[in-house]
Amino acid sequence: MTDLADCRVAFGEALIDLAGADPRIVALTNDSIGSSNLTEFKQRFPDRLVNVGIAEQNLVGMSAGLAAAGKIPFACSASCFLTARALEQIKVDLAYSRNNVKLCGMSSGMAYGALGATHHSIEDLAWTRAIADLTVIAPADPIETAGAVRAAARMDGPVFLRLSRMPVPAVHAADHAFEVGRAVSLREGSDVTIIAAGVMVSRAIEAADLLASEGISAAVLNCSTIRPIDRESITEAASRGPIVTVEEHTVYGGLGSAVAEVVVSYHPVRMRLLGVPGVFAPTGSPEFLLQHFGLTPEGIRDAARSLVRADRS
Repeated sequence: MTDLADCRVAFGEALIDLAGADPRIVALTNDSIGSSNLTEFKQRFPDRLVNVGIAEQNLVGMSAGLAAAGKIPFACSASCFLTARALEQIKVDLAYSRNNVKLCGMSSGMAYGALGATHHSIEDLAWTRAIADLTVIAPADPIETAGAVRAAARMDGPVFLRLSRMPVPAVHAADHAFEVGRAVSLREGSDVTIIAAGVMVSRAIEAADLLASEGISAAVLNCSTIRPIDRESITEAASRGPIVTVEEHTVYGGLGSAVAEVVVSYHPVRMRLLGVPGVFAPTGSPEFLLQHFGLTPEGIRDAARSLVRADRS
């Protein structure tokens, strides 16, 4: 896993392909055409891109209006601003009203690390997955990103796509078929399961490799759909042994919480939730921040190892 790619590139390419085949596809942005990778989309379809300026509530409201008029809007904005500033519009104008809008939260997690806590988007999964009738997806690599964009376009209803700007390796084969609500087993294992989403998936795989060298068999489950979550796959993982969840997000309300809700209801088992431990993240590069919070292959390995040892004792 050495070749790294930006998921926003896959997003832009998939959106252009969709727009070429379906005139209902439109894009909206809040003065972030470049960072949303919409430059080529604007060149190809200048009459189908709306720049609302730095006005995220208007971005969502206008998207809802376009959806009501029969369009399929992809509303693109930095995730920290899209989900925080326009949360009421997401809840009321999209989810409650069942408007067919695809929210694209760009540069999620701590990808804007050097810009500090105002730009860290480490609460977006908690906010969005709490809203009824809103599908929430955090793709792991460019292949899954393209598949998620196409799946979102086919769905009739609001979707939140959490996309990062941090380059990641491909963890799926080129012919991978993304399916909403289905977690994907990327590695078999019998001692512990590492469940991850987004940019953490490739690190979870590396952690499993490290654990294997110590004689610990770790499964890796890519749980890219946070809502609706794959209860069956999580319950099956719990039946094998303890679970470690890994996310570039606060441990309150995100992937780990969603997995824990399933585990406690269907098959209680030891768990460890890795993420941002309920604090504001400091300022620094994304790599520094991931290291700071132990969101590295080595940090995941250590957490899984301690969980396995506790389970065996």
